Amino acid sequence: MLVAAAVCPCPPLLVPEVAAGASAELDAARDACLDAVGVLAASRPGLLVVVGPGDDRSAGRYPAGAHGTFRGVGVDLDVTLGDAPRDAAVPDRPLPQSLTVGAWLLGRARWTGAPVEGLAVAEREAAEECASVGRALAGRAERVALLVMGDGSACRTLKAPGYLDERAAAFDAGATEALGSADLDALAALDATLAHELKAAGRAPWQLLGGAARDAGLAGRLLYEGAPYGVGYTVAAWS
Repeated sequence: MLVAAAVCPCPPLLVPEVAAGASAELDAARDACLDAVGVLAASRPGLLVVVGPGDDRSAGRYPAGAHGTFRGVGVDLDVTLGDAPRDAAVPDRPLPQSLTVGAWLLGRARWTGAPVEGLAVAEREAAEECASVGRALAGRAERVALLVMGDGSACRTLKAPGYLDERAAAFDAGATEALGSADLDALAALDATLAHELKAAGRAPWQLLGGAARDAGLAGRLLYEGAPYGVGYTVAAWS
């Protein structure tokens, strides 16, 4: 069953080498993410699954040892998702961006608490399917933890990647409230069409988390919320 979850945003700018001179602007978010990963470690899981959004091509499972890179954003930095079993073949499919940032976070936190796997969820996946996948993940081991990567809307300001959409602030506020309080019904009710229009890539992973947490009795705690660069970022810990 699910024993803990950490919710974190997944912009490459979270990585100081990528952000370069602007690194300090995300110090608070970065520190909150590391605190959330600490909650996962304290839960002593038998399996950790890193979940994040992907496109139709990158959606699917990724084993321990899968590699990701930040070379696409101009930084010669590679990461590995957990530790592959001895003598295991190196996976040849690279991690999508969301899982690459998740793998970086685990490396930064020096994760050694449990075996790690990855799962990229298609951004347009239906809410019911996300919840179903989440329930299946929660049943994978006696003690399962999730590191859930995903951003809110990308339409909070005129300079945001998706330009300004006046619906974005309300969407992010509702999602943040649900994530901070572990409100499973509110997560299930997030509108997939609206999330797509607002470029909120975290919607599918968040609804997967909601499915995984059914009957787990977890409480949520909000660690960070903000919209640097016009994108909604939320960090929360469930335990």
